[in-house]
Amino acid sequence: MKKHIVKIGLTFALIFGILQCGIAQTKYVDRKGVVQFEASEKLFEEVKAANKSVSAVLDVQTGQIAALSLIKGFHFKNSLMEEHFNENYIESEKYPKSVFKGNLNDFDVAKLNENWQEVGVDGKLKLHGKEKQIHLNAMLKMVDGLIFMKGSFIVAPSDFNIEIPKLVRNKIAKEVTVTLNFEFTKK
Repeated sequence: MKKHIVKIGLTFALIFGILQCGIAQTKYVDRKGVVQFEASEKLFEEVKAANKSVSAVLDVQTGQIAALSLIKGFHFKNSLMEEHFNENYIESEKYPKSVFKGNLNDFDVAKLNENWQEVGVDGKLKLHGKEKQIHLNAMLKMVDGLIFMKGSFIVAPSDFNIEIPKLVRNKIAKEVTVTLNFEFTKK
């Protein structure tokens, strides 16, 4: 009886291991993705920050994509601006991360090659405790087994209930351009 249970356990472990390997082969990851945003207004100081440690996962079988960025990972040229961003606007102690979950529309990894191809992406961005539906046209290509993705979209601070004080309201754009660059490697 014990031998039979051991055999079943080993068989289950082997099947589970094979399934995990098959699943893992469909996932590509980037742990050093770059997300930037710019909310500058002409004639005023540049309002621009970048996060160079965004984690992203792309499942090439399903076209699902997810990205996570820690808010304190966004860095500005001006340290005081960074401090205000974290403490007064985004409240990074209360809302420490932003998350995007979505799908690449009509995605087929077999069609990727060294030429940039446009792919629609639909999903939800969660930031500052609020979610917003996002659509962007991303560009993808595959070179030497790596999948490169770049794109941009526009959001507004008001989409996420981020209040801009009257004193600086005219110095910060009402629309914020967000750009992304990922380099996915097979997991």
